[in-house]
Amino acid sequence: MNDKTPVFADKPRFDILDGLRGVAAVLVVAFHLLESYCGGDHTKQILNHGYLAVDFFFVLSGFVIGYAYDDRWAKGLTIWGFFKRRLVRLHPMVVFGTLLGAALFYFGACEEWKLIADTSLGKLALVTLVCCTIIPIGKSMDIRGWVETNPLNGPVWSLQWEYLANILYAVVVRRFKTWALALLVLASAFLTLNLALDWDVFGVFSARDYAAYTVIGGWSLTADQLVIGFSRLMYPFFAGVLMSRLKCIIPVRRCGFALTSALVALLLAMPYFAQAGSPLVNGIYEAAVILLAFPLVVGLGAGSALPSGKGSQLCKFLGEISYPIYLSHFPFVYMQKAWVQNHPSATAGQHVALCLGAFALSLFVAYSALKLYDLPVRAWLGKLGKR
Repeated sequence: MNDKTPVFADKPRFDILDGLRGVAAVLVVAFHLLESYCGGDHTKQILNHGYLAVDFFFVLSGFVIGYAYDDRWAKGLTIWGFFKRRLVRLHPMVVFGTLLGAALFYFGACEEWKLIADTSLGKLALVTLVCCTIIPIGKSMDIRGWVETNPLNGPVWSLQWEYLANILYAVVVRRFKTWALALLVLASAFLTLNLALDWDVFGVFSARDYAAYTVIGGWSLTADQLVIGFSRLMYPFFAGVLMSRLKCIIPVRRCGFALTSALVALLLAMPYFAQAGSPLVNGIYEAAVILLAFPLVVGLGAGSALPSGKGSQLCKFLGEISYPIYLSHFPFVYMQKAWVQNHPSATAGQHVALCLGAFALSLFVAYSALKLYDLPVRAWLGKLGKR
């Protein structure tokens, strides 16, 4: 039996979960655009916990991966067959976002990113080539100054961890008995607590005083950032896989999409909690959201029926653009951040117009990329893989 057999036909989708991914992705765009106005102090960010969307994406991905693939291994799915399917689904937009970032790279020149002006076309081409493979790059190849593993399209860092999760799942974790998977999830919860509550049992967090009692980070190849990224990945992703295996679905009779969308928006928009007396309160909040709230939202979303009428259309639209907008918006954010720095005397009206324009452009490019690039390329790659 091989991957061409009918048993590998796609299963029914959890449309609400796709829609929730879109809600979170749209909030991420807004979060990134508003970052320019917090003065470099994340505690003053307006959509303060927007970065937790990454952890929410990991829970969603784990749940969907477990649902889609857990029962297929016994029917003949191979590891290579799994990897091919995941590459076809994920990689075209990784390449698109990286190329878009390369095309707009020099428009991000500003005082904060001095390396841009000193970057030759040859070095830009080399970095672009490496980043299109999704291989993370280190400090020696940094061409912006943020030491990102993809300096052309920052959010790709979370996809690099997603790829690792897929490898771990296919090679090792999918073989686990449910009790062993539960133990892995429990052990991974310790990593979440170690990060959010700043226990620092590995002694690598001394360089992140600016983000203590948060889970911010994961986008560099330094020791602290690698621990952060791994900690952010393990519990959410494999908790999602465990939920799918245990069929943790909570039936919601009415307004499931509206309810779960509101919950996602509320959790991501909550302010920094140091005002409550101690930054530890913020760490407790983030740990509770990751360990408890996000799995609850996914369970509610999986148990919700697709709304009718315009609600259904909105849910499907958000689901369609969720991945493209996440992988294509940040090159415009780089430009927006540079413009804000280069125009310190701009009026409030100009800033509002800039942000709304960048937001609208991100939506337009994401939808265009979906229809004109992502879907056709995935279809072509799918046919190529069946030959």
